[in-house]
Amino acid sequence: MDVLQQPRNEAPARMEALAKLPVFWALENKRCVIVGGSDAAAWKAELLASCGAHVEVFAETLSETFGALLTRPPAHASAKLTHRPEPWNEQVLAGATLTIGDFEDTDDAAVFFAAARAAGVPVNVIDKPAYCQFQFGSIVNRSPAIIAISTDGAAPILAQAIRRRIETLLPRSLKAWAALAQSVRESVNLWLEPGPQRRAFWEKFVEAAFTSAGAPDEEATVELIREAEALSTTTERGRVTLVGAGPGDAELLTLKAVRALQAADVILFDDLVSDEVLELARREAKRMLVGKRGGRESCKQEDINAMMVKLAKAGKRVVRLKSGDPMIFGRAGEEIAHLRQEGIPVDVIPGITAASAMASRLGISLTHRDHAQSVRFTTGHSRHGGLPDDMDWRSLADPKTTNVFYMGGRTAPLIARRLMEEGLSPETPAVVVNNVSRANERCWSGTLGSLGEGVRDIGYEQPVLIAVGNAFAEGRLAPLAIPGEAGKAASAGDGETDFYRATAAV
Repeated sequence: MDVLQQPRNEAPARMEALAKLPVFWALENKRCVIVGGSDAAAWKAELLASCGAHVEVFAETLSETFGALLTRPPAHASAKLTHRPEPWNEQVLAGATLTIGDFEDTDDAAVFFAAARAAGVPVNVIDKPAYCQFQFGSIVNRSPAIIAISTDGAAPILAQAIRRRIETLLPRSLKAWAALAQSVRESVNLWLEPGPQRRAFWEKFVEAAFTSAGAPDEEATVELIREAEALSTTTERGRVTLVGAGPGDAELLTLKAVRALQAADVILFDDLVSDEVLELARREAKRMLVGKRGGRESCKQEDINAMMVKLAKAGKRVVRLKSGDPMIFGRAGEEIAHLRQEGIPVDVIPGITAASAMASRLGISLTHRDHAQSVRFTTGHSRHGGLPDDMDWRSLADPKTTNVFYMGGRTAPLIARRLMEEGLSPETPAVVVNNVSRANERCWSGTLGSLGEGVRDIGYEQPVLIAVGNAFAEGRLAPLAIPGEAGKAASAGDGETDFYRATAAV
C-alpha cells in the first residue's frame, strides 16, 4: 500500500516543563497540624478536614470564623478538628503527615519552616512562598472528581478565573456520576480485561455523564454491570469518525470533536490540520499524516480508504481528521460510502468551514439582506487542475449571490474572467484570504477585475479562499481581533498578519 506516513506529530508530545508537580494527597485518618487561629488558617483547616484528616490546631486565640468552624460537624465522616489552646513547639510536629502555619513575622515563619523540615514534615506557611514546600490551588469540587488549578503563585486571580470557567463546563451531576463510577469499577474490571473493551465501556459511560440531563437513577448500577457483562462476550469492533478540524484555530473545535480526539486509537489527519488541534488528541493515539495538497506528492484516496478499513477491522477507533468541515470539499462522501460497503460503523462530527471563519474574521455577513439572497461554496479547480467543465457560470454571476471559491488560488484569473464574461461587473468587491484564523493569516480586498493581482500578492502556496460579492462592500473590510497567538503577533506589530487593500477597492 503506497501511503505516505510523514513524521509530523506521529510520536506523542513530550511533557512540557511544569512549575510544580500536581499531586492529590490521601489524608483520611492522617494527623495534620495547623499553627495559627486566623481566618486563613481556618480555611486550610476546613480543607484538610474535608479530606477526612485529623486536624490539630495550635493557637492561643481563634478568630470568630475559626471558632464557628469548630462547632460545626465536619463534612467528612472520618474528620476530626481539635483545638489546642497553647503555643506550638517542635514536639507537636512529630509524626504529622503535613503542617501549615500562619505567621505575620518572617522570622517566626523561618523558625517554623526549619522545625518542620527537621521533623521531615511537608510544610506550608500561608502567604509566604519562600517557606512553602507545597502550595494550594483553586479547586473545582465534584468529588470524587476533583480539579485543582495553580499558577505557581504568579496570578491567583487568574487561577480563580480559570476555576469559574471550568465550573460552568462541568455539570453538578458529575459528582454523582463519578461516585457511580467508583462504586462499579471493581465489578467492571472483573468482566472486562484491560484494553479496548474496558476503555470503550468507560468512554460510553463518560458520554452519558456529560450528555444526561441529571444524575444517574437507582437502576444505573445494575444496568452498567449488565452492559459490562454483555460487552465481555462480544468481539470488539472498530469504527471511524470523520471529524472537522476547522480552519486551524483550535478554539474553534466543537466539544464533540475534542471528545473524539481524546477517544481515538489512530488519527489520520490532513496536511492542513494545525499542530494546535493535534495537541488536543489523546496522547497515546497513533497519528498518521495522510494529507493531500495540490501540486505535491500526496496519499491516494484509495489508500486512505483501505487504511481506514484495515484499522477499523482490527478493532481500532479511527478519527479521520479533516481541515474545515468534512462534508464540504473533503471527499467525505467517498469515504463514507466505502466504509459502509465494508460494514464499518461511521459517523461525522462537523467543523467550521473556512468560509464561515473568513466571514467571522472580517465581520461580514455572507448573506447580508441588502446585498445577497444566497451564498454558494464552489470548488476552484477540477481534479485535472483547471476549472470544472460543468460549472454554471451564469448562475454564479448573479449579483445577488455571494460566491466563495475553495482551492482556487491558481485558477483565480480564470474565475474572474468567466464571471465577468457572464455579466458580473468588474467592480464587484472581492476578497482573498489564506491561512484563515491562523497566526500567519493574510487578506487582500479589491475588485473582481483585480482578483488575479490580489492572488499574486497573497500567494497560493498556502490554502487560499476567494470570495466575490456585493456583501463585501458592507462595513470595514479589516480583520477583527485575532484569537490566540495570532492576536499576540498582530498586537506586537511583527507583520505576521497582513491586510492588503487594492487601489480599486470600494
